[in-house]
Amino acid sequence: MSRVRSLKGEVRGLLERAPDLPALFRELENFPPRKLVSPLIGAFCHREERVRWRAILALGPTVARIAREDLEAARVVIRRLMWMLNEESGGMAWGAPEGMAECLYHHPGLAEEYTHILVSYIRPDGNMLEYPPAQRGVAWGIGRLAEKERARLLDLKAPNYLTPLLDSPDHAAAGLAAWALGRLGVFPGEKEERLRELAHSPYSVYFFDGKELKSYSVGELIRELTEGRDGGKSLSGDQATS
Repeated sequence: MSRVRSLKGEVRGLLERAPDLPALFRELENFPPRKLVSPLIGAFCHREERVRWRAILALGPTVARIAREDLEAARVVIRRLMWMLNEESGGMAWGAPEGMAECLYHHPGLAEEYTHILVSYIRPDGNMLEYPPAQRGVAWGIGRLAEKERARLLDLKAPNYLTPLLDSPDHAAAGLAAWALGRLGVFPGEKEERLRELAHSPYSVYFFDGKELKSYSVGELIRELTEGRDGGKSLSGDQATS
């Protein structure tokens, strides 16, 4: 038990103090990947948002390492995250949709098997999650996956299920839905009036945009979507920092 506590503390220390994401990932590569899963998922509930996101982002390459050795063991981790999103689990599902998406982002085999499950969490005829923080996580996850799995997400009609989130009273969920739609290259013309309202939202949301961890105002995310329709630049990128 003391060895487990020691590993948990060591991983948490890296999540808190690593200078940036590449340095964190290099350090975590020194650990057996299966040993990292529980400490990383446990850190989804860390008091600091930056640390929670670092744990989410570290889970993806960790599970990809597991999958390269034993795909079924990686599936077990995905099913664990799915259980966290199940009402019967009794949990709050903090970070579970984001963690699932990050695992799919880093392993095409897992993406092929589970992307439809991720999308189902915002489908009224699927496993619709009503909790706004969970909806934010699914919207972010779809936007993250769009970089590698755009065609699959379009086949699954992900934009159809993201668009109603623009009407959410939770402006963070609405903003992330707009960001994800922009990443998918879809502009919901029927929501122009709502988008104009959201463009003036004072709320902000902290997330990983594919390049760094930072806060964006909901208005910025809405403007990115509307400007993207006219060939504007995206907030996303390829190199991870922070």
